[in-house]
Amino acid sequence: MTEYKMKYGRGEVSFSFDEKNVLGVIVPNEVEETDLDAEALIRNAIANPIESKHLEELVHPGDKVCIAIGDKTRLWQKQSVMLKVVVEILNGQGVKDEDITIISAVGSHPFQTREELLAAVGEELFERIRVVEHDCKDEANLVYVGTTKRGTEVSINKIAHDADCLILLGGIVYHYLAGYGGGRKTILPGLSSHKTIMQNHAWALNPHLGEGSNPAVKNSVMDETNPLADDMLDAAKLVEPDFIVNVIANDDGKLTHAVAGHYIAAHEAGAAIIDRRDGVEIKELADMVIVNGGGYPKDINMYQSIKPMVNASAAVKPGGIILLANEASNGIGSPDLEYMLKNFDNTADREKYLRENYTIGKNVAYSLCEYADLYQYILVSSLPQEAVEKTNIHLVRTMEEALEMAYAFYGSKDIPTYLMPYGANTFPKLKP
Repeated sequence: MTEYKMKYGRGEVSFSFDEKNVLGVIVPNEVEETDLDAEALIRNAIANPIESKHLEELVHPGDKVCIAIGDKTRLWQKQSVMLKVVVEILNGQGVKDEDITIISAVGSHPFQTREELLAAVGEELFERIRVVEHDCKDEANLVYVGTTKRGTEVSINKIAHDADCLILLGGIVYHYLAGYGGGRKTILPGLSSHKTIMQNHAWALNPHLGEGSNPAVKNSVMDETNPLADDMLDAAKLVEPDFIVNVIANDDGKLTHAVAGHYIAAHEAGAAIIDRRDGVEIKELADMVIVNGGGYPKDINMYQSIKPMVNASAAVKPGGIILLANEASNGIGSPDLEYMLKNFDNTADREKYLRENYTIGKNVAYSLCEYADLYQYILVSSLPQEAVEKTNIHLVRTMEEALEMAYAFYGSKDIPTYLMPYGANTFPKLKP
Protein backbone atom coordinates (compact mmCIF):
# COMPACT_ATOMS: atom_id res chain seq x y z
CA MET A 1 0.00 0.00 0.00
CA THR A 2 1.19 3.51 -0.81
CA GLU A 3 0.34 6.63 1.16
CA TYR A 4 -1.08 9.51 -0.85
CA LYS A 5 -1.85 13.06 0.26
CA MET A 6 -4.27 15.66 -1.04
CA LYS A 7 -5.01 19.21 0.04
CA TYR A 8 -8.12 19.50 2.18
CA GLY A 9 -9.18 22.92 3.44
CA ARG A 10 -6.12 24.59 4.91
CA GLY A 11 -4.57 21.20 5.63
CA GLU A 12 -4.48 17.87 3.90
CA VAL A 13 -5.83 14.33 4.00
CA SER A 14 -3.73 11.22 3.61
CA PHE A 15 -4.85 7.73 2.65
CA SER A 16 -3.36 4.36 1.81
CA PHE A 17 -4.12 2.85 -1.59
CA ASP A 18 -2.65 0.02 -3.58
CA GLU A 19 -0.40 1.59 -6.22
CA LYS A 20 -1.07 -1.22 -8.70
CA ASN A 21 -4.67 0.03 -8.99
CA VAL A 22 -3.66 3.60 -9.86
CA LEU A 23 -4.12 4.17 -13.59
CA GLY A 24 -2.55 7.59 -13.27
CA VAL A 25 -2.29 10.80 -11.29
CA ILE A 26 -3.96 13.58 -13.27
CA VAL A 27 -2.01 16.80 -12.77
CA PRO A 28 -1.59 19.91 -14.93
CA ASN A 29 0.71 19.60 -17.92
CA GLU A 30 3.96 21.49 -17.70
CA VAL A 31 3.87 24.75 -19.61
CA GLU A 32 6.32 27.60 -19.60
CA GLU A 33 5.58 30.04 -16.80
CA THR A 34 6.80 33.60 -16.46
CA ASP A 35 9.37 34.83 -13.97
CA LEU A 36 7.69 38.22 -13.94
CA ASP A 37 5.74 39.39 -10.94
CA ALA A 38 2.02 40.06 -11.35
CA GLU A 39 2.35 43.75 -12.17
CA ALA A 40 5.10 43.29 -14.73
CA LEU A 41 3.20 40.41 -16.33
CA ILE A 42 0.07 42.54 -16.71
CA ARG A 43 2.02 45.51 -18.05
CA ASN A 44 3.66 43.29 -20.64
CA ALA A 45 0.31 41.92 -21.81
CA ILE A 46 -1.21 45.38 -22.15
CA ALA A 47 1.86 46.58 -24.05
CA ASN A 48 1.40 43.71 -26.52
CA PRO A 49 -2.34 43.62 -27.26
CA ILE A 50 -3.84 40.84 -29.36
CA GLU A 51 -5.76 42.03 -32.45
CA SER A 52 -6.39 45.42 -30.89
CA LYS A 53 -5.03 48.93 -30.78
CA HIS A 54 -2.97 49.76 -27.73
CA LEU A 55 -5.02 50.86 -24.75
CA GLU A 56 -3.34 54.27 -24.95
CA GLU A 57 -4.85 54.73 -28.42
CA LEU A 58 -8.38 53.90 -27.28
CA VAL A 59 -8.82 56.67 -24.71
CA HIS A 60 -8.65 60.44 -24.78
CA PRO A 61 -8.92 63.28 -22.26
CA GLY A 62 -12.57 63.76 -21.27
CA ASP A 63 -13.60 60.17 -22.08
CA LYS A 64 -15.86 58.38 -19.65
CA VAL A 65 -14.20 55.04 -18.92
CA CYS A 66 -15.80 52.04 -17.23
CA ILE A 67 -13.61 49.23 -15.89
CA ALA A 68 -15.47 46.03 -15.05
CA ILE A 69 -13.95 43.61 -12.54
CA GLY A 70 -14.97 40.30 -10.96
CA ASP A 71 -16.57 39.95 -7.53
CA LYS A 72 -15.24 38.55 -4.24
CA THR A 73 -15.10 35.02 -5.69
CA ARG A 74 -12.47 36.19 -8.19
CA LEU A 75 -9.83 37.65 -5.87
CA TRP A 76 -7.30 35.14 -7.23
CA GLN A 77 -7.25 37.29 -10.37
CA LYS A 78 -5.52 40.09 -8.46
CA GLN A 79 -7.91 42.71 -9.77
CA SER A 80 -6.25 45.38 -7.64
CA VAL A 81 -2.99 44.90 -9.54
CA MET A 82 -4.75 44.98 -12.91
CA LEU A 83 -6.62 48.10 -11.86
CA LYS A 84 -3.46 49.85 -10.71
CA VAL A 85 -1.82 49.34 -14.10
CA VAL A 86 -4.90 50.22 -16.17
CA VAL A 87 -5.73 53.37 -14.20
CA GLU A 88 -2.12 54.51 -14.44
CA ILE A 89 -2.28 54.18 -18.24
CA LEU A 90 -5.62 56.02 -18.37
CA ASN A 91 -4.28 58.85 -16.23
CA GLY A 92 -1.21 59.03 -18.47
CA GLN A 93 -3.49 59.63 -21.45
CA GLY A 94 -5.25 62.50 -19.70
CA VAL A 95 -8.28 60.60 -18.37
CA LYS A 96 -9.10 62.01 -14.95
CA ASP A 97 -10.05 59.93 -11.93
CA GLU A 98 -13.50 61.52 -11.86
CA ASP A 99 -14.16 60.21 -15.38
CA ILE A 100 -13.44 56.60 -14.39
CA THR A 101 -15.91 54.17 -12.84
CA ILE A 102 -14.94 50.77 -11.52
CA ILE A 103 -17.90 48.41 -11.59
CA SER A 104 -18.02 45.04 -9.88
CA ALA A 105 -19.62 42.74 -12.45
CA VAL A 106 -21.39 40.46 -9.96
CA GLY A 107 -23.99 39.10 -12.38
CA SER A 108 -26.63 37.51 -10.17
CA HIS A 109 -24.22 36.85 -7.29
CA PRO A 110 -24.95 38.40 -3.87
CA PHE A 111 -23.98 41.98 -3.14
CA GLN A 112 -20.69 42.57 -1.35
CA THR A 113 -19.63 44.43 1.75
CA ARG A 114 -17.47 47.52 1.64
CA GLU A 115 -14.56 45.42 2.89
CA GLU A 116 -15.02 42.89 0.10
CA LEU A 117 -15.06 45.60 -2.54
CA LEU A 118 -12.01 47.20 -0.94
CA ALA A 119 -10.15 43.88 -1.14
CA ALA A 120 -10.84 43.65 -4.85
CA VAL A 121 -10.03 47.26 -5.76
CA GLY A 122 -7.23 48.13 -3.34
CA GLU A 123 -7.38 50.88 -0.75
CA GLU A 124 -5.78 53.67 -2.76
CA LEU A 125 -8.02 53.35 -5.83
CA PHE A 126 -11.07 52.67 -3.66
CA GLU A 127 -10.63 56.09 -2.08
CA ARG A 128 -9.81 57.86 -5.36
CA ILE A 129 -12.23 56.43 -7.90
CA ARG A 130 -15.96 55.76 -7.98
CA VAL A 131 -16.68 52.10 -7.27
CA VAL A 132 -20.16 50.62 -7.84
CA GLU A 133 -21.76 47.20 -7.94
CA HIS A 134 -23.86 46.01 -10.81
CA ASP A 135 -27.46 45.32 -9.80
CA CYS A 136 -29.00 42.91 -12.28
CA LYS A 137 -32.54 43.72 -11.08
CA ASP A 138 -32.28 47.54 -11.12
CA GLU A 139 -34.31 48.27 -14.26
CA ALA A 140 -33.59 52.00 -14.08
CA ASN A 141 -29.90 51.33 -14.57
CA LEU A 142 -30.18 48.80 -17.40
CA VAL A 143 -30.14 49.40 -21.16
CA TYR A 144 -31.53 47.02 -23.78
CA VAL A 145 -28.98 46.47 -26.55
CA GLY A 146 -30.59 43.77 -28.69
CA THR A 147 -31.49 40.10 -28.95
CA THR A 148 -29.14 37.19 -29.69
CA LYS A 149 -29.80 34.72 -32.48
CA ARG A 150 -31.03 32.28 -29.83
CA GLY A 151 -33.56 34.78 -28.54
CA THR A 152 -31.86 36.07 -25.39
CA GLU A 153 -32.94 39.66 -24.77
CA VAL A 154 -29.78 41.45 -23.72
CA SER A 155 -29.89 44.37 -21.30
CA ILE A 156 -26.71 45.56 -19.64
CA ASN A 157 -25.57 48.01 -17.01
CA LYS A 158 -26.19 51.63 -18.07
CA ILE A 159 -22.82 52.90 -16.84
CA ALA A 160 -21.01 50.28 -18.90
CA HIS A 161 -23.23 50.95 -21.90
CA ASP A 162 -22.78 54.72 -21.82
CA ALA A 163 -19.01 54.67 -21.34
CA ASP A 164 -16.78 55.91 -24.15
CA CYS A 165 -14.43 53.05 -23.34
CA LEU A 166 -15.42 49.78 -21.65
CA ILE A 167 -12.55 47.68 -20.27
CA LEU A 168 -13.07 44.17 -18.93
CA LEU A 169 -10.72 42.63 -16.37
CA GLY A 170 -10.94 38.94 -15.56
CA GLY A 171 -9.33 35.52 -15.36
CA ILE A 172 -9.50 32.37 -17.46
CA VAL A 173 -10.24 28.88 -16.14
CA TYR A 174 -12.32 25.99 -17.38
CA HIS A 175 -16.04 26.56 -16.72
CA TYR A 176 -18.55 23.74 -16.60
CA LEU A 177 -21.28 25.72 -18.42
CA ALA A 178 -19.50 28.43 -20.41
CA GLY A 179 -16.54 26.32 -21.50
CA TYR A 180 -14.11 28.89 -20.14
CA GLY A 181 -14.32 31.74 -17.66
CA GLY A 182 -13.18 35.24 -18.51
CA GLY A 183 -13.63 37.25 -21.68
CA ARG A 184 -17.26 37.65 -22.68
CA LYS A 185 -18.48 36.28 -19.34
CA THR A 186 -17.84 39.70 -17.81
CA ILE A 187 -20.66 40.97 -20.05
CA LEU A 188 -22.98 37.99 -19.61
CA PRO A 189 -23.60 37.22 -16.80
CA GLY A 190 -21.37 39.88 -15.21
CA LEU A 191 -23.02 43.11 -16.39
CA SER A 192 -26.35 41.78 -17.64
CA SER A 193 -29.90 41.96 -16.38
CA HIS A 194 -31.41 39.17 -14.33
CA LYS A 195 -33.73 38.32 -17.25
CA THR A 196 -30.80 38.13 -19.66
CA ILE A 197 -28.84 35.87 -17.32
CA MET A 198 -31.75 33.53 -16.78
CA GLN A 199 -32.59 33.27 -20.48
CA ASN A 200 -28.98 32.49 -21.29
CA HIS A 201 -28.46 29.96 -18.53
CA ALA A 202 -31.66 28.12 -19.41
CA TRP A 203 -29.57 26.58 -22.20
CA ALA A 204 -27.93 24.48 -19.47
CA LEU A 205 -31.00 22.21 -19.62
CA ASN A 206 -32.42 20.11 -22.43
CA PRO A 207 -35.62 21.48 -24.02
CA HIS A 208 -38.17 19.29 -22.24
CA LEU A 209 -38.93 18.41 -18.64
CA GLY A 210 -37.40 15.09 -17.67
CA GLU A 211 -34.51 15.37 -20.13
CA GLY A 212 -32.10 16.84 -17.58
CA SER A 213 -28.91 18.74 -18.32
CA ASN A 214 -27.89 19.63 -21.85
CA PRO A 215 -24.77 17.57 -22.69
CA ALA A 216 -23.70 20.19 -25.26
CA VAL A 217 -23.21 22.73 -22.46
CA LYS A 218 -19.88 21.70 -21.04
CA ASN A 219 -16.32 22.34 -20.05
CA SER A 220 -13.68 23.35 -22.61
CA VAL A 221 -16.16 24.10 -25.41
CA MET A 222 -17.25 27.64 -26.25
CA ASP A 223 -17.99 27.46 -29.98
CA GLU A 224 -21.44 27.29 -31.59
CA THR A 225 -21.87 23.68 -30.46
CA ASN A 226 -22.21 24.91 -26.87
CA PRO A 227 -25.40 27.01 -27.06
CA LEU A 228 -24.95 28.69 -23.68
CA ALA A 229 -21.37 29.77 -24.41
CA ASP A 230 -22.19 30.85 -27.96
CA ASP A 231 -25.14 32.87 -26.68
CA MET A 232 -22.79 34.67 -24.29
CA LEU A 233 -20.56 35.60 -27.20
CA ASP A 234 -23.55 36.89 -29.17
CA ALA A 235 -24.44 39.11 -26.22
CA ALA A 236 -20.89 40.46 -26.00
CA LYS A 237 -20.99 41.29 -29.72
CA LEU A 238 -24.02 43.49 -29.05
CA VAL A 239 -21.93 45.45 -26.55
CA GLU A 240 -18.50 45.41 -28.24
CA PRO A 241 -16.25 46.06 -25.21
CA ASP A 242 -13.15 48.02 -26.16
CA PHE A 243 -10.37 46.15 -24.38
CA ILE A 244 -9.83 43.20 -22.03
CA VAL A 245 -7.11 42.09 -19.66
CA ASN A 246 -7.37 38.46 -18.54
CA VAL A 247 -4.98 36.50 -16.33
CA ILE A 248 -4.23 32.84 -15.61
CA ALA A 249 -2.97 31.52 -12.27
CA ASN A 250 -1.34 28.26 -11.25
CA ASP A 251 -2.34 26.06 -8.31
CA ASP A 252 -0.14 28.08 -5.97
CA GLY A 253 -2.06 31.25 -6.83
CA LYS A 254 0.76 32.82 -8.85
CA LEU A 255 -0.23 34.63 -12.02
CA THR A 256 1.56 32.77 -14.80
CA HIS A 257 0.09 34.28 -17.97
CA ALA A 258 -1.80 37.37 -19.03
CA VAL A 259 -3.50 38.33 -22.28
CA ALA A 260 -4.89 41.67 -23.39
CA GLY A 261 -6.58 43.26 -26.36
CA HIS A 262 -9.65 42.27 -28.38
CA TYR A 263 -12.36 40.67 -26.26
CA ILE A 264 -12.60 37.61 -28.53
CA ALA A 265 -9.08 37.11 -29.84
CA ALA A 266 -7.27 37.76 -26.55
CA HIS A 267 -9.64 35.50 -24.65
CA GLU A 268 -9.21 32.69 -27.19
CA ALA A 269 -5.43 33.00 -26.80
CA GLY A 270 -5.81 32.62 -23.04
CA ALA A 271 -8.18 29.67 -23.40
CA ALA A 272 -5.56 27.93 -25.56
CA ILE A 273 -3.09 28.23 -22.67
CA ILE A 274 -5.64 26.63 -20.33
CA ASP A 275 -6.05 23.77 -22.79
CA ARG A 276 -2.30 23.17 -22.97
CA ARG A 277 -1.90 23.20 -19.20
CA ASP A 278 -5.14 21.85 -17.71
CA GLY A 279 -6.52 19.69 -20.51
CA VAL A 280 -4.91 16.37 -19.53
CA GLU A 281 -5.11 13.45 -21.94
CA ILE A 282 -6.09 10.03 -20.57
CA LYS A 283 -6.07 6.69 -22.41
CA GLU A 284 -9.07 5.06 -20.73
CA LEU A 285 -11.87 5.63 -18.27
CA ALA A 286 -11.48 4.38 -14.70
CA ASP A 287 -13.88 2.60 -12.38
CA MET A 288 -13.11 5.19 -9.69
CA VAL A 289 -11.70 8.68 -9.40
CA ILE A 290 -10.38 10.05 -6.13
CA VAL A 291 -10.49 13.82 -6.47
CA ASN A 292 -10.23 17.03 -4.53
CA GLY A 293 -10.53 20.65 -5.49
CA GLY A 294 -7.04 21.68 -4.45
CA GLY A 295 -7.60 22.86 -0.89
CA TYR A 296 -8.78 26.20 0.47
CA PRO A 297 -10.37 28.33 -0.98
CA LYS A 298 -11.20 25.92 -3.81
CA ASP A 299 -13.06 23.69 -1.36
CA ILE A 300 -14.38 26.48 0.88
CA ASN A 301 -18.01 25.37 0.42
CA MET A 302 -20.19 22.84 -1.33
CA TYR A 303 -20.88 25.26 -4.18
CA GLN A 304 -17.25 24.97 -5.23
CA SER A 305 -17.48 21.16 -5.39
CA ILE A 306 -19.21 21.32 -8.78
CA LYS A 307 -15.84 22.03 -10.45
CA PRO A 308 -13.99 18.87 -9.35
CA MET A 309 -17.17 16.82 -9.82
CA VAL A 310 -17.50 17.91 -13.44
CA ASN A 311 -13.84 17.24 -14.13
CA ALA A 312 -13.79 13.87 -12.36
CA SER A 313 -16.83 12.68 -14.29
CA ALA A 314 -14.83 12.99 -17.51
CA ALA A 315 -12.43 10.30 -16.27
CA VAL A 316 -14.81 7.69 -14.85
CA LYS A 317 -16.99 5.02 -16.44
CA PRO A 318 -20.80 5.41 -16.38
CA GLY A 319 -22.02 4.27 -12.99
CA GLY A 320 -18.50 4.41 -11.56
CA ILE A 321 -17.33 5.82 -8.24
CA ILE A 322 -16.37 9.45 -7.63
CA LEU A 323 -14.74 9.96 -4.24
CA LEU A 324 -14.51 13.70 -3.60
CA ALA A 325 -12.69 15.31 -0.66
CA ASN A 326 -14.24 18.77 -0.24
CA GLU A 327 -14.01 20.20 3.29
CA ALA A 328 -16.64 22.97 2.89
CA SER A 329 -15.54 24.82 6.02
CA ASN A 330 -17.98 27.63 5.12
CA GLY A 331 -20.90 25.29 4.63
CA ILE A 332 -23.06 24.95 1.55
CA GLY A 333 -22.21 28.42 0.22
CA SER A 334 -25.46 29.32 -1.51
CA PRO A 335 -29.03 29.70 -0.20
CA ASP A 336 -30.39 28.48 -3.54
CA LEU A 337 -28.18 25.41 -3.48
CA GLU A 338 -29.20 24.65 0.10
CA TYR A 339 -32.89 25.04 -0.72
CA MET A 340 -32.64 22.62 -3.63
CA LEU A 341 -30.79 20.02 -1.58
CA LYS A 342 -33.09 20.09 1.42
CA ASN A 343 -36.56 20.64 0.00
CA PHE A 344 -36.91 17.93 -2.64
CA ASP A 345 -36.84 14.17 -2.40
CA ASN A 346 -35.70 13.40 -5.94
CA THR A 347 -33.89 14.85 -8.92
CA ALA A 348 -37.00 14.91 -11.11
CA ASP A 349 -38.77 17.33 -8.75
CA ARG A 350 -35.61 19.42 -8.56
CA GLU A 351 -35.51 19.67 -12.34
CA LYS A 352 -39.13 20.80 -12.50
CA TYR A 353 -38.53 23.48 -9.89
CA LEU A 354 -35.29 24.60 -11.54
CA ARG A 355 -37.00 25.11 -14.89
CA GLU A 356 -39.67 27.26 -13.25
CA ASN A 357 -37.34 29.19 -10.92
CA TYR A 358 -33.94 29.15 -12.59
CA THR A 359 -30.88 30.51 -10.81
CA ILE A 360 -27.25 29.48 -11.14
CA GLY A 361 -27.11 28.27 -7.54
CA LYS A 362 -30.10 26.01 -8.15
CA ASN A 363 -28.46 24.73 -11.31
CA VAL A 364 -25.35 23.80 -9.33
CA ALA A 365 -27.51 21.91 -6.83
CA TYR A 366 -29.37 20.12 -9.59
CA SER A 367 -26.14 19.15 -11.32
CA LEU A 368 -24.64 17.74 -8.11
CA CYS A 369 -27.76 15.66 -7.51
CA GLU A 370 -27.76 14.53 -11.13
CA TYR A 371 -24.17 13.34 -10.75
CA ALA A 372 -25.17 11.50 -7.59
CA ASP A 373 -27.79 9.62 -9.65
CA LEU A 374 -25.34 8.79 -12.44
CA TYR A 375 -22.37 7.76 -10.27
CA GLN A 376 -21.62 6.46 -6.80
CA TYR A 377 -20.81 9.87 -5.33
CA ILE A 378 -18.92 9.63 -2.01
CA LEU A 379 -18.24 12.98 -0.35
CA VAL A 380 -15.65 13.47 2.40
CA SER A 381 -16.65 16.72 4.06
CA SER A 382 -17.36 18.60 7.29
CA LEU A 383 -20.92 19.33 6.10
CA PRO A 384 -23.74 18.19 8.39
CA GLN A 385 -25.45 14.98 7.30
CA GLU A 386 -28.77 16.80 6.96
CA ALA A 387 -27.34 18.80 4.06
CA VAL A 388 -27.48 15.80 1.74
CA GLU A 389 -29.87 13.35 3.38
CA LYS A 390 -32.48 13.89 0.64
CA THR A 391 -29.95 13.20 -2.12
CA ASN A 392 -27.98 10.18 -3.31
CA ILE A 393 -24.74 11.75 -2.10
CA HIS A 394 -22.94 9.51 0.41
CA LEU A 395 -21.41 11.81 3.06
CA VAL A 396 -18.58 10.57 5.30
CA ARG A 397 -15.96 12.21 7.50
CA THR A 398 -12.72 10.45 6.61
CA MET A 399 -10.92 9.03 3.61
CA GLU A 400 -10.78 5.66 5.35
CA GLU A 401 -14.59 5.57 5.60
CA ALA A 402 -14.88 6.69 1.99
CA LEU A 403 -12.55 3.98 0.69
CA GLU A 404 -14.30 1.24 2.67
CA MET A 405 -17.59 2.40 1.16
CA ALA A 406 -16.03 2.40 -2.32
CA TYR A 407 -14.70 -1.13 -1.86
CA ALA A 408 -18.16 -2.27 -0.75
CA PHE A 409 -19.81 -0.68 -3.80
CA TYR A 410 -17.29 -2.27 -6.15
CA GLY A 411 -17.12 -5.63 -4.42
CA SER A 412 -13.33 -5.60 -4.34
CA LYS A 413 -10.37 -3.46 -3.27
CA ASP A 414 -8.86 -3.78 -6.74
CA ILE A 415 -10.52 -0.75 -8.33
CA PRO A 416 -8.80 0.80 -11.39
CA THR A 417 -8.52 4.41 -10.23
CA TYR A 418 -7.33 7.86 -11.22
CA LEU A 419 -6.12 10.33 -8.61
CA MET A 420 -6.93 14.01 -9.25
CA PRO A 421 -5.23 16.23 -6.63
CA TYR A 422 -6.03 19.44 -8.55
CA GLY A 423 -9.54 18.53 -9.60
CA ALA A 424 -10.97 22.05 -9.67
CA ASN A 425 -8.68 22.90 -12.60
CA THR A 426 -7.55 19.78 -14.43
CA PHE A 427 -9.93 18.43 -17.06
CA PRO A 428 -9.32 14.87 -18.33
CA LYS A 429 -9.70 14.40 -22.08
CA LEU A 430 -10.14 10.85 -23.32
CA LYS A 431 -7.74 10.09 -26.15
CA PRO A 432 -9.71 9.16 -29.33
